[in-house]
Amino acid sequence: MGIAVQDVSKQFGSFRAIDNVNLEIKTGSLVALLGPSGSGKSTLLRMIAGLEQPDTGQIYLVGEDATYRKVQERHIGFVFQHYALFKHLTVRQNVAFALEIRKTPKNRIRHRVEELIDLVQLTGMGDRYPSQLSGGQRQRVALARALAVQPRVLLLDEPFGALDAKVRKELRTWLRNLHQEVNVTTVFVTHDQEEAMEVADEIVIMNHGRVEQVGSAAEIYDNPASSFVMSFIGPVNVLPPVSGLLPRNGKILGSDASWDHYGSGDRPIDPSVRVFWRPQDVLIQLQPTDNSVTVRVERIIHLGWEIQAELGLETGQLVTAHLSRDEYDRLQLQRHQTVYVTPKQVKVFADPALSLA
Repeated sequence: MGIAVQDVSKQFGSFRAIDNVNLEIKTGSLVALLGPSGSGKSTLLRMIAGLEQPDTGQIYLVGEDATYRKVQERHIGFVFQHYALFKHLTVRQNVAFALEIRKTPKNRIRHRVEELIDLVQLTGMGDRYPSQLSGGQRQRVALARALAVQPRVLLLDEPFGALDAKVRKELRTWLRNLHQEVNVTTVFVTHDQEEAMEVADEIVIMNHGRVEQVGSAAEIYDNPASSFVMSFIGPVNVLPPVSGLLPRNGKILGSDASWDHYGSGDRPIDPSVRVFWRPQDVLIQLQPTDNSVTVRVERIIHLGWEIQAELGLETGQLVTAHLSRDEYDRLQLQRHQTVYVTPKQVKVFADPALSLA
């Protein structure tokens, strides 16, 4: 196992940043810690690095207890959001810095530095200073410097957070390819869902200092373990129980309850129940069916690659639907038009935090 976190907690004053977290990260994997601000993802990363000490629990790196080891004893590489390069040193000197501190022989330093400069696709730029590089190039120098000492674990804290959208997109692919070449256990923190889903082998969803779910992008998107995960990963419509949107039989996720034609009048409606409905699972029809819901087209938004329709329920709530260009052309939707929707699939969660009361 590359990294194991066992029963780890961390408190800052009255704020519980990490709450009894258990997590295992496989050797050689590329894992994203994903969550909103304040979810504990950066604190957990810093404890793995040794920059923060846990109040309770243990942290193992490559099978060895590293809980109270100093940073320099953990054999990790750490990349910060804002690069932290030495402005007065060239690219070559920045990459060589950690090797020189370890008094590595000069000929080995030269060979390793040139190897890494080529690896991060900065060939010919070794004599430039950070101020002469773009943001994406500076981040690649930071990664090369972190890899110079051949770490057992590579940790990245919001590595692309300071870059514009286009450069971030380019570096995601680059990081994925780089990881396949160096094959070092890598953990990166991000609040960007798309970034995590595109780059990581596994995603760890965090909320209020706890791990909500661990899995691949497909597992988390298709089978969310909680209402929080369903809401956080990808766009979703969140509605109270609406007749026609609930399956005739099924399970209320997050509880031991089930329903039998729930909401038909033969059972009271639990105020904590919510229906979660992805925009791509909204099926729009021009004629009503037995289980359809009547809606009115309030707005049509052309996004180029797809069409987004905002549909008003009779209750006044809006439902967002995503349609392909072909679907839109077939339906010929018009604003204020009455149409009918049925769900391809929905998920139903019971969550007291969502209660109408």
